[in-house]
Amino acid sequence: MSTIDQKNAAGTVPEQETVLAVLIVAAGSGSRLGAGIPKAAVEIAGKTLLEWAILGALASGVTARLVVTVPPGDTLLTTICARYGALAVPGGASRAESVTAALTALDAAKPLPGASSSQPTGVLVHDAARCFTPASVYRRIAQSLVAGERAVIPVLPVVDTVKTVDARGYVTGTPARAELRAVQTPQGFDLPTLVQAHRDVAGLPAGVAETITDDAMLAETLGLPVATVDGDPQALKITTPLDYTLAGALHTQGALELVEELEKR
Repeated sequence: MSTIDQKNAAGTVPEQETVLAVLIVAAGSGSRLGAGIPKAAVEIAGKTLLEWAILGALASGVTARLVVTVPPGDTLLTTICARYGALAVPGGASRAESVTAALTALDAAKPLPGASSSQPTGVLVHDAARCFTPASVYRRIAQSLVAGERAVIPVLPVVDTVKTVDARGYVTGTPARAELRAVQTPQGFDLPTLVQAHRDVAGLPAGVAETITDDAMLAETLGLPVATVDGDPQALKITTPLDYTLAGALHTQGALELVEELEKR
């Protein structure tokens, strides 16, 4: 099922179906991983990170259309996208530019088999590097959007003590850990809200746009409220060789969950 249409808290069914598109950002070079190829093309257990990410989006049952940003000139990841019915588009020099490119191309993406042919009303932005994100995280994001949130992100409690430091490396403070959360993806948005946010980023003061590291931060900068739902430890972001090793260890459980979810569809 790729159209979310359920009862809200008042027990009534929303008048308009919520059709979700998933945008997967897979245009990074992966220089910190040190594999010598784009990060999304690195394999775990015979499948690329992009393939695992796509399978997770499909297993969630909330994806009506799928757009993936790939490195300019790429052929391998583009071929993988075609295999799963996803539209591949060249990414930009930054994450924000890649998301903008995916949003611009969304109208050209075809509905996935069995999905609603209606235009998407919401969008989930996901990192291919978080390739083992469980389907349950997608569903929590989708349910929050159905309930009326315009921006919602999955988070985990921070278990380490965190310090702020100055340019010289000296500690300047210790934030209250109870108020801190580690942010994951996919991040969900009302589609018109995210499109407008990416248009408005051009009007931000010089230097501010470069500091925005995710779409939720963009929403915050523009004064939009951002809701949170529970994330999942399996949604590990693969950035370094150690992350890759840990993700490999998670593979067996993650792969089993993906197979079970896909068999339910």
